[in-house]
This record gives sequence, structure tokens and C-alpha cells, in this order.
Amino acid sequence: MGSHLPAPTTAAGRDGLAAILERPGEAVAAFDFDGTLADIVPDPDQARAHPGAAPALSRLAPGLRSVAVITGRPAALAVEYGGFAEAAGLDHLVVLGHYGAERWDAADRQITAPPPHPGVAAAQAELPGVTAAVGGAVGATVEEKGRAVAVHTRRAADPQGAFEALREPLRRLAERHGLIVEPGRLVLELRPPGMDKGVALTEYVRETGATAVLYAGDDLGDLAAFAAVERLRSQGVPGVLVCSGSTEVTELAQRADLVVDGPAGVVDLLTALAQAIGR
Repeated sequence: MGSHLPAPTTAAGRDGLAAILERPGEAVAAFDFDGTLADIVPDPDQARAHPGAAPALSRLAPGLRSVAVITGRPAALAVEYGGFAEAAGLDHLVVLGHYGAERWDAADRQITAPPPHPGVAAAQAELPGVTAAVGGAVGATVEEKGRAVAVHTRRAADPQGAFEALREPLRRLAERHGLIVEPGRLVLELRPPGMDKGVALTEYVRETGATAVLYAGDDLGDLAAFAAVERLRSQGVPGVLVCSGSTEVTELAQRADLVVDGPAGVVDLLTALAQAIGR
């Protein structure tokens, strides 16, 4: 039995889906990783793509212009945790890591990236002192990401309280070193300015010459990509905004054309879309 393709709840979303179904070979589908293709877990090093994600992408990708993963993670980790390098049918997959600062192409399996921003290492060296000075941050953990550094509060005694207590100290730390703070689902990431998922998605759509786009995400960092799709729509490129359902980030669900039930729902959507375009 095939999967049912859900209908977007907005007129713009329905127009975007219709354009993808009419001309799939001219469409780009792009996805966040954590929370969208992979479930959120307490330890980010243990995150892995939903078991159905790579097979569903493998089925869908050959029918589209391109498929991309846009993530705050290093590109190599997203490839490893997603199982993308071993998946058949993903010969033209592109993974844009660190919000687009890194790029991995399945065609040659090479990563291209600019030199690391020196402020990341400087801020990381100061982080233990900053977090120790915030009493409510006990239990917060640091994730070293190479071109960024993230502080997770999901394991703290009061995750939301620790998140709020750390926002201002981390903002000041980032500012001292020429960085910005990207808030997410119980995580605060310090990273270089100038690149976000919206910039990465827009540049990739332009590069591929796509005439329609679908983007799926779940977190605050995906709002920039949502805004990019809305701008592309205003410029004549139809698009669909998909929220991988989360009660933690209601703004994304409110702006989405379609809300699905987490990574399992994203896999169902990919499968249904592949079937609809004859894959």
C-alpha cells in the first residue's frame, strides 16, 4: 500500500506542491538534519537519521533536480550520521554543513570550506569559565563543532531555565570574539556571522536553476530558510514549507504549509512524494 501525500493547508503551499508534481525534474528538496531527518536525542553525538530517511531520499532524489541537507553540524558528521555516503541513488546529494559554510558533494565525496573563524577557538577556551559562573547552568554540556561551538541544556536539572540563564552571557562572549549566537531547541550555538540556512538555501536554488523548492525543518535556525522560501515565492519560485512537528518551536509550525509528525512523518512525506512523481 502506498503512502498518502498530505495536502498543504495554505494556498501558497498547494501551489508549491503542484509545481513540484508538475515539473519534479526542476525542483529542489532541502532538509534540516537534527529533528527533521533524525530524532532529537540528549547526546548529539548519538543522533542518527531515522532508519527510513536514507532509503526514502534514495527513492525520491533521482526524480528531482537535486536534494540537499542543510545543517548546523559539520558536513562530514551529517553524512556519517545520516548514512548518506553508502545510500544508492544519492549520487547528486549535497550536504551544506555549518549553515552552508561547508559543502560535501556525493559526486566526489569532497568537503570544501573556508578557513575556520579564529573567534570560535577563543570563545571555546572561555566557555568553561562562563558556564561555571552561571549557577543555573549546572548540567549544561559543550559540543565542539570545529567551525562553531554549542552549549546544550537538555541534560541540565532545569533545561529551559539553564537555556535562559545562559543566553545573555553567551551573547556577550560571542560578541567579544566576532561571533553570533544561534538559539535552537535547548541549545545555544556560537558561530561566525554571514551565513545561515536561508542564505545557503537561496544560493543553492540559484545554483541549480530550480523552479520550485521544498524545505523541511524543525528548529529556530530553520526560520531563515522558511523566510528564504517566502522570498523566492515572491520572486516567482513556488515553494512548500514543511515543519517536522515540535511543541518546542511553535513559530515554525505556525508558518509552515504542512506539519508532519517528526522525522517519521518526514520519511512518510518523502515516500509519498516519490510515489506521486512515479518513483
